Amino acid sequence: MIEVDATPRQRLGMPPVRFLREYWQKRPLLIRGAFPHFHNAITPEDLAGLACEEAALARIVVRGTRARYSVRNGPFAEGDFARLPKTRWTLLVQDVDKWDMDVAALLDAFDFVPSWRIDDVMVSYATDGGGVGPHVDNYDVFLVQGRGRRRWRISVDPEAPKEFRADAELKLLRRFAPTHDWVLETGDTLYLPPGVPHEGTALGECTTFSIGMRAPSRAELLFDLAEFLAEPLREEDRYTDPDLAVAAEPGEIDRAALARVRRALPPGFGDLDATALRRWFGAFITRYRVAHEAAAATRRVNVSDFARRLRSVRLLRHPWTRMAWVRVGNAAELYVAGTRHSCSIALAKRLTAAREIAGAEFADSARGDLDTLTALVNGGHLRMLASR
Repeated sequence: MIEVDATPRQRLGMPPVRFLREYWQKRPLLIRGAFPHFHNAITPEDLAGLACEEAALARIVVRGTRARYSVRNGPFAEGDFARLPKTRWTLLVQDVDKWDMDVAALLDAFDFVPSWRIDDVMVSYATDGGGVGPHVDNYDVFLVQGRGRRRWRISVDPEAPKEFRADAELKLLRRFAPTHDWVLETGDTLYLPPGVPHEGTALGECTTFSIGMRAPSRAELLFDLAEFLAEPLREEDRYTDPDLAVAAEPGEIDRAALARVRRALPPGFGDLDATALRRWFGAFITRYRVAHEAAAATRRVNVSDFARRLRSVRLLRHPWTRMAWVRVGNAAELYVAGTRHSCSIALAKRLTAAREIAGAEFADSARGDLDTLTALVNGGHLRMLASR
């Protein structure tokens, strides 16, 4: 079965356990009516406005004749859109969930996947005939249809060729022979595991929300690990020859995950000490692939002042701050944007499960948890807002 209907109780058309067992990283799935009321999360005008921001990652892909594609990188100016053709172009903006809370709310529906596995929500707006050509992604992706309709063609042929064209700015497939052909309406969602050839084409104007998963390559894991291991080494330390199930806790990096990381490491690194492995991976996976990061608070607070204010504030996570945690005995190591903090398991669970939390929940916390929360506020990762 490759096509199912969603229900109000089962957005995936089945329990998450079954989806993970039968489809996750195994086969595609088209879910009709998964998000029937999400299409107004962001307007095309607001998306274009975001693409004009200096810090936004945005591209415009224009589809020409004879399957030729041209790519322009942002930031853009308003006049750039006025000069585009009436049809056959696409605007793509990465990380829209960091800029727009309505778009970020879409991620709540994917809490059956560990939060640290989710990379971003990319939003694309396309005019009639717009698309980026046949390609493959090396990560899992959920394609949620917003406004309008888009035609998706995919290939589940295990022998499908995956050579790229040499004449294109994008990594486009040289040959593409689809085995399935669908039109997605508003709210329909297409899940694709890594490596599935696919192509989307707008039928009229449309908007698509792409929830992409973070799947580091082995090379990326190795480079970051090497830097981590090299940092404490002395200059005289030299080479010698003596002869990566449903998430019980969305933010937890559990033992099974660490075992997968260990298996993903190249030969020679798999026997890395367990403490070093979890500390490296926790720091690595909570850093973003781009340079954006939270700015430290301009007015620092001390623990006593922070504790007094807790009952009257909300704590809002900075949109660029990633969090995850690892269970260490009866406590937790909390990883925040590449830094490590000690705290209770209860605090780690709560911080990684929600973007906004009432400060009153932590008013009676132990001193160690208050120290961690204060550090996160001073570091700009948590912002204190007046309670509603």
